[in-house]
Order: sequence, then structure tokens, then C-alpha cells
Amino acid sequence: MAGAGVGVIGVVCVAGVRDRRDLPLAALPLGLGAHQIVESMVWDSGGGVGPATVVWAVIALPLLAVWVPAGVWCAAPAYARRRLGFLVVVGSGTAAVLAYDLATGTVTAELRGRTVGYAFELSHAPLLVAGYLLATLGSLLLSGDRRLSALGILLAVGALACWVLWRLEFVSTWCALAALCSVVLLGWVRARPATPDMVSGSGVGRRRGVE
Repeated sequence: MAGAGVGVIGVVCVAGVRDRRDLPLAALPLGLGAHQIVESMVWDSGGGVGPATVVWAVIALPLLAVWVPAGVWCAAPAYARRRLGFLVVVGSGTAAVLAYDLATGTVTAELRGRTVGYAFELSHAPLLVAGYLLATLGSLLLSGDRRLSALGILLAVGALACWVLWRLEFVSTWCALAALCSVVLLGWVRARPATPDMVSGSGVGRRRGVE
């Protein structure tokens, strides 16, 4: 199952964190894996308006709108945090409106060929879409980190491809994109330097072991 595979990558990412500030972003594949598992439940139920459909929408919309920019802000160098702080605010505001719309409306899922279509009412849809993309993709592109910027480009291109294939009802490619992004994040985690306190802590442990 794709969701389980992405989740395993998430566990490896979290286990490999060497700087506590990287933890929120390193845990993102866990959320993406859970998202895939939830969508498999939507498939198994034949769509409709069940709990799995609602959970799918909550993860995809308000949760990711906050999680991505906040995670990037935590991991970013000090010089990039001011501009990223603005995007965290944009993401939080967008997430608040999305959460309200989901709480007061109905989310439905429909199996369309090899894809799943989701329908829900959004107030000020163009503004919300712009805020969502600015918070998620914008935070990655402005992160000050080469690998995260590359991830932002990958997500932008991948999201466009997924949307086109979804419109054609050809095949659902979101699971492949989630897996690819999770692998990129795993590479990012492994390339990150350890913080001085974690290095010194490991050194203390080794010295004690020798003694």
C-alpha cells in the first residue's frame, strides 16, 4: 500500500532528525502517508460523505496549509524567518477559513474512472486557493534551503500534472507525488547538520561509554 510505504519513509525521516527544529517538516511524510491510507478508505467505501471523506479534506486543506509553512519556518535559517513568518500567517488565515467552510458544509467524494473527485463549497475560492499555494509552495521556495526550494518546484510541477490527469480521469497520481516528495524530504533530513547541543550530547554519551 502506497500510504504505508510513505509512512515508513516518514518514520525514517523522524528517526534521522539531528536538529529538533527540523522535526515538524521531517514528520510531513507521516501526514502524507496517513492521507493516502485515508483515501484508500474512501475508495473502499465507494466515495460518498463518510468520515474518511471528511478526514481526507481536513488533512489536504486546513492542516497542510499550516503544517508546511510552519515546518519550513522552524527549519529555516534566521535571515529567512521574517519573510516566512508572513507566510505562516497567510497559511493560518487560509486554514481558519477552510476549516470553517468544511465544518459548515458537506464534503462528498465520487469515484471517476481511476480517480476520486471531491466536492465542497468554498467561500472566496480564488482567494483561498491563492493563499493556500502562497503558504505551501511559497514557503518552500523562499526557505533559503536549496533542497526545499527544489521540493517547492517539484510540488508545483507535480501538482499541475496531477490536476491535468485528474481532469482527464486517467489515473490518480497523488500517491506517486507524495512518495516522491517524501523521498526528497528524507534526503533533506540526511543532509542537515546536527545542532551543537546534540553533537555535544552524543559526545558526552561516547565519553561516558569509554569511561
